[in-house]
Amino acid sequence: MGRVEGKGAVLMWRLALSSLQHRLGAFTATFVAMALGVAIVSACGGLMETGIRLDIPPQRLASAPIVVTGDQSYILPRAPAAPVSRTDEDEDEEEDETEWGTLTERVRLDAGLTAVIAAVPGVAKAVGDVSFPAMTIKDEEQANGHGWASAELGPYRIGPGTAPAQPGDVVLDAGLAERSGARVGDRIPIAVGGTTKTFRVTGVAALAGEVETTEAAMFFTPAEADALSGHSGRLDAIGVVPAAGVALEDLQRRVGDALRGKSAVLLTGDQRGLAEFPQATNSSEDLITLAAVFGGLLIIVVMFVVASTLGLSIQQRRREMALLQAIGATPGQMRRMVLGEAATIAVFATAAGCLFGPYLSGWLFDRLVGTGMVPGVVEFRQGFVPAIVAAGVSVITTLVAAMISAREATRSRPSEALVEAAAQRSTVGPLRISLALLCFAGGLALAMVTVLVMSGPESAATAGPAVLLWAIGLAFISPAVTKGLIAVFSRLIDRFSGPPGYLAMLNARARTAQMAAAVTPIMLATGMATANLYVQTTQVDAAKAAYVENLRADAVLASATGGLAPGLLDGVRRIPGVAGASEFVTSTGFVEKPYDPSQSEEGWTLQGITGDGAQQTTAVSVTAGALADLRGDTVALAARHARELGRKVGDTITMRLGDRAAVQLRIVALVAAEPDAQTVLMPADVLAAHTAAGRPPQILVRAAPDADTGELTDALTAFVAKRPDVRVTDRDALTAEYGRRQDTGAWVNYLLVAMIIAYTAISVVNTQVMGTTDRRRELALQRLTGSTPEQVMRMMGAEALLIAGVGILLGTLASMISLIPFSIAVSGTPFPSGPVWIYLTVVAFGFLLTLGATWAPTWTTLRSQQASAVLAAR
Repeated sequence: MGRVEGKGAVLMWRLALSSLQHRLGAFTATFVAMALGVAIVSACGGLMETGIRLDIPPQRLASAPIVVTGDQSYILPRAPAAPVSRTDEDEDEEEDETEWGTLTERVRLDAGLTAVIAAVPGVAKAVGDVSFPAMTIKDEEQANGHGWASAELGPYRIGPGTAPAQPGDVVLDAGLAERSGARVGDRIPIAVGGTTKTFRVTGVAALAGEVETTEAAMFFTPAEADALSGHSGRLDAIGVVPAAGVALEDLQRRVGDALRGKSAVLLTGDQRGLAEFPQATNSSEDLITLAAVFGGLLIIVVMFVVASTLGLSIQQRRREMALLQAIGATPGQMRRMVLGEAATIAVFATAAGCLFGPYLSGWLFDRLVGTGMVPGVVEFRQGFVPAIVAAGVSVITTLVAAMISAREATRSRPSEALVEAAAQRSTVGPLRISLALLCFAGGLALAMVTVLVMSGPESAATAGPAVLLWAIGLAFISPAVTKGLIAVFSRLIDRFSGPPGYLAMLNARARTAQMAAAVTPIMLATGMATANLYVQTTQVDAAKAAYVENLRADAVLASATGGLAPGLLDGVRRIPGVAGASEFVTSTGFVEKPYDPSQSEEGWTLQGITGDGAQQTTAVSVTAGALADLRGDTVALAARHARELGRKVGDTITMRLGDRAAVQLRIVALVAAEPDAQTVLMPADVLAAHTAAGRPPQILVRAAPDADTGELTDALTAFVAKRPDVRVTDRDALTAEYGRRQDTGAWVNYLLVAMIIAYTAISVVNTQVMGTTDRRRELALQRLTGSTPEQVMRMMGAEALLIAGVGILLGTLASMISLIPFSIAVSGTPFPSGPVWIYLTVVAFGFLLTLGATWAPTWTTLRSQQASAVLAAR
């Protein structure tokens, strides 16, 4: 008996391979869907791996195997709990529940830590490094200033000239010297620390070896660099050079022990670049979030498309499989045959997708770097894990889809199977109905969460999944829905298309199952394209409207080197036509005391303003206290936020600022704010001292009611004429620049949405080509009975229009059910914003794609001889 079963299994595998050879078109479509799905999922995995690893090769610190820098991570405060007896298990669970935030400003190290590290056994040298922005005035070349002592960490080597020896000396790197035309002995003006000073070029330095830098550097004496940095006695990083013969792992452990209890981290390998480019830390979370969100959506889409394509290929063979059953094949043998076919395709498709995935991921990464979302110093990394995940998704999806499709195809008795193969069923079973109801319930729940809980940009987190749930729910019941819509559309098509349209309607009613399979990818493409595109336009328009509404400044003075000179604000206020002026600086921070229940891991947006000028330049409405009292260690909170903290005017709170400094602030004002407002107001000079520049980077200027804003801008430009590091920008330019930043951020999402749409579009083409090619015999018989090629093409065109119309209608329905709650949450109106041509383009694309994918194989079939086509199609 076992031998018979074994021979049957071998026979089924041979039949599977034979089917692959003789139905190459259908299986090619399945192969393409699988391979592209694997490649796209693998590409998203590559972006996530790059974000997780965040490799940033060191540049100026390349010769230091170990680099110590400030710890940018922060443990969020926990809610106070009632005292209870604790166990070790409770402590482990508490450790797992720790929430982490990220400090956005440079966390600096005490300069005395250099001596502590240098005293560690095995350390040959510990060298401190400071970094601050500077600019050559003549050519406006941006650079970073450092102390000359840290030059050996490059290592930089002096070419012509000597090292800086006294205040006023500077050494330029070779690239900066070449671009600015400076030579040894020249005296050049440099903007640094909010002022402009003249320095003497004592030397030109270049990096030894093959290390390349992306940022220009200039070196001062250590004492002058400490003063110019704005953070005297503090270091950005410490480079550690091991003694000869000391193992790096052992030294790393010793230095780590010496740093225990201090807010410092030890970096090695390509992680050392984080000490030079701490701003790249944010790109890690951005990449991980972006890849996770779109990768998750893509996995679901890929699973659905692959299952749909494979199911359609099996559906087209119902008659063939019924005949095999009629001659004695058992259901188990049939399932093994289908699984053998699916497994064979999956193996080759997975291999092709895994080979192409890294190239697609690298291309996407380059686009993200080009938009500025990811700094160019981050290295793209993709190992084998994304390929394994993508392959697993493909293989599991394929085998599960094959098992389900094979079960449906073999669950009837041979005689019943032959009847079902001739007349396709359009009924929906209880399992499909249950799954559809679950999807609809999930979509409805997400819609309610969007309206009742979400607000602002975070609303997009529920809008995308909601569209997918509604679309998948409709796909589960698509045979019944398609049958109903065909009945509705049939009268319209019959009226305007004549006999070809009548034949198209007869075919549609007889082929409801295959029509439903063709409708599904069009619905997915339309729904996801419409929803995601209008989510972006609505979000961008809402952000622009809020920016314009809150913008009270008619002009802004901004520093090109990070900070403005002290006393500049007083000079601006004396200019005729100025109604008010305020320094402006932004950062993030965390409320430590009292416990803040509404605080997220991203913290609060901190805005530093000048109290006596804020009322004219800031769009806030004071409900208690006065903004003019924002002096010293004070703060103004949103009234709602203060209530959550149980605080009022006169009370104090403790905040952890972006550089890890803890400050106790007295509440002097409460302001009205929107429900999603995440802003805390502080004095600009207090907040600026805890930022990277150490000084406010901007001054907001409001024109008097009777003043001409153009004349005011000219007056401000003349005022800063002797300060080439200061730029003056008017209101229109500010609005335009903000709009460009929003559009750039949205472009990243457009790119990834386009990937999803492209994949579903390929699925549309696959489905239509498979369906049309499978009907070669039918089309040839029509030609033999007297139909002209034009009539056949019109009939197939009518069917394509019907498929596209049903898919677009269902996709539009799925998108609008999600867009309406999102629009209400973001802009307060149920109507999403954005040009109507976006939707018209999506609709036109859907119709043209479906028509093209139908007419092309039809025309190819019609070009062959009718009789030979009939024989070939048997």
